[in-house]
Amino acid sequence: MKGVILAGGLGSRLLPLTKITNKHLLPVYNKPMIYYPLQCLLNAGIDDVLIVTGGQFAGEFVRLLGNGSELGLRKLRFAYQAGEGGIAEALGLAEDFANGDRIVVVLGDNIIERNIAASVAAFAKQPKGARILLKEVHDPHRFGVATVQDDRIVRIVEKPAQPETKLAVTGIYMYDASVFDLIRPLKPSARGELEITDVNNAYVRAGTMTWEMLNGWWTDAGTYDSLYRATQLVVEGGANKMH
Repeated sequence: MKGVILAGGLGSRLLPLTKITNKHLLPVYNKPMIYYPLQCLLNAGIDDVLIVTGGQFAGEFVRLLGNGSELGLRKLRFAYQAGEGGIAEALGLAEDFANGDRIVVVLGDNIIERNIAASVAAFAKQPKGARILLKEVHDPHRFGVATVQDDRIVRIVEKPAQPETKLAVTGIYMYDASVFDLIRPLKPSARGELEITDVNNAYVRAGTMTWEMLNGWWTDAGTYDSLYRATQLVVEGGANKMH
């Protein structure tokens, strides 16, 4: 299985810091933010990784990571997303890299306490489809929110004003090769982006979306408040470690 980290966008919510570097290169305690999703994949046994980035600081990823060998990666590749077309558009750039294999996708600003090895192993046993990880949060309006009935996801709503549940879809997604067929016909949302929630709902409608609750804490780090919280959590409770 291969790994994809989505680290594009302009990071406008973290201005003025992102005037001088990519958001995903900002420090979270003693490491650049991008190290955490890389560790997440490595701890799940995935060492062939593509980073999709963008903006004017894309070259800094190469300066920082090189070929990835120092972190334990077998292969590290990069793709460039022009503009801010959304998560699904960024993922579409990984089609040649995936080359028909299943992929585990992690958003570049997501940090978790534990690891997803068991979840990846469970996905590998699925005949087809996708798998997502949910987490109960106090501010679900910031995320895609899942409604579950009888252990089955029935719908996901992106950033709802009045969430039906507190079950946020974390930025960790597992897809079979059909994901790229689902991305191609997508139309931009009102935000002008191709939404990953539309991709996930296509799997939901097909009855091939599975899910589980993520163990341990989870946070994104895309706002000043969440970046501060991520740093606190890493300092106080640790985060996924390299083994």
